[in-house]
Amino acid sequence: MTQPLDQIHTNPFDDDKLREECGVFGVIGTLDAANFTALGLHALQHRGQEAGGIVSHDDEQGFNSVRRFGYVRDSFTNAKVMEQLPGDLSIGHVRYSTAGSKGNTAIRDVQPFFGEFAMGGAAIAHNGNITNAIALRKELIERGSIFQSSSDSECIIHLMARSLQQNIPQRMEDALRRVEGAFSIVAMTQTQLIGVRDPLGVRPLVLGKVGEGWALSSETCALDIIGAEFVREIHPGEMVVITAKGVESIYPFRPARPRFCVFEHIYFSRPDSILGGRSVYETREAIGRELAKESPVDADLVCPVPDSGTPAAIGYSFESGIPYAMGIIRNQYMGRTFIEPSEQIRNMGVRLKLNVNRALIRGKRVILVDDSVVRGTTSRKIKEMILDAGAAEVHFRIASPPTAWPCFYGVDTPQREKLLAATMTEEEMRQHLTVDSLKFISLNGLYRAVNGADRDNAQPQYCDACFSGDYPVIPTDQIASGFQMKAAE
Repeated sequence: MTQPLDQIHTNPFDDDKLREECGVFGVIGTLDAANFTALGLHALQHRGQEAGGIVSHDDEQGFNSVRRFGYVRDSFTNAKVMEQLPGDLSIGHVRYSTAGSKGNTAIRDVQPFFGEFAMGGAAIAHNGNITNAIALRKELIERGSIFQSSSDSECIIHLMARSLQQNIPQRMEDALRRVEGAFSIVAMTQTQLIGVRDPLGVRPLVLGKVGEGWALSSETCALDIIGAEFVREIHPGEMVVITAKGVESIYPFRPARPRFCVFEHIYFSRPDSILGGRSVYETREAIGRELAKESPVDADLVCPVPDSGTPAAIGYSFESGIPYAMGIIRNQYMGRTFIEPSEQIRNMGVRLKLNVNRALIRGKRVILVDDSVVRGTTSRKIKEMILDAGAAEVHFRIASPPTAWPCFYGVDTPQREKLLAATMTEEEMRQHLTVDSLKFISLNGLYRAVNGADRDNAQPQYCDACFSGDYPVIPTDQIASGFQMKAAE
């Protein structure tokens, strides 16, 4: 019997981070393509830990699909499972829900989704969020569509089914023109691997070459694990259709000024990935340097909040000249240790996954560098641990601007009133966290670190809505539900 998802992988001590929705991967033109896909999904596990799925196609057996709860390693390293996925064409998906039944995912919500059309079958895996999904779903149901999941991504399959276009890539184009929000998509037919990014390019998607075949991935780190050569990023608004003949590039959408998610640089992507031609690690280190320039403080040690604060802490240390130290040690094996924590264990909070290096911290003025503050719950617990270990002072330096607005483009964000920065000034947050000082990098400082120039307020280079309230795509469903947009300045 499958355990309920909230008893398997929900981590009750890690609820103060923004969560990326998912990662997508696909490969064509290799033997045992599903094995490559499983490896790629393993490298993308940080983008979603709730569930994963793989679809493959074989000329003799046709389409095959396996969807499982939990980590990739728990299911897709099993030889019997992988034997169910033959063929030289495969796509896969790892999920962390932002739409649908959050925290209570049903197996029917797990992607990739499959549809059988007059011209053959197609499977689709989607990273992002459709901001007009409720309106689309209502329209489609009224016209006779029968939905099998609670996922916004299923709308794309139904829109494709209703299209009058002659082939699947054209039907996908037709469907995606109705969709608002953010989408990076990897899809497959019997003979084609398809990749698409929305016109703003909010979420990432890259192309790689693996032997005589090709791969599509949310990040370059997944190409590395299968020995693929990184070719290029899929451009915003581009569709690539890959067959045995090669890669065909199409631009089916009206051109728009790109607005890539800046939080991919700060937190979501793995530090060993490449974004915009630059190492994510190098960008995060540059953010730390800029943070040190903007918000210096006299202290004895610079310590990261592991693991996401590490590159920024190294940059802060380099720029400030204050020694870097591992003042907090992460328990790397926390994930499956406590499946159903008792109340006593639950009250231990972050101590189950983080432990203070007491001998190092005692008597020191400590700068803690973290990537973000969302609700502030974890930050308070970490501060208490540092003080309990005998620190003389605790100074927080945050490698992102204050997160004051929810994301509607593929990130699991609390309601606005639960975001600390939505209701408090920086000084009020400092008092709430009871630390000696608290400073966030400025929005212009972030842009300088990532892009080399201040933010162009008239035409921002990135999607930074979670900081600025400047939404590049109107969140139609949210507004219909009462969400108040930021007033024009």
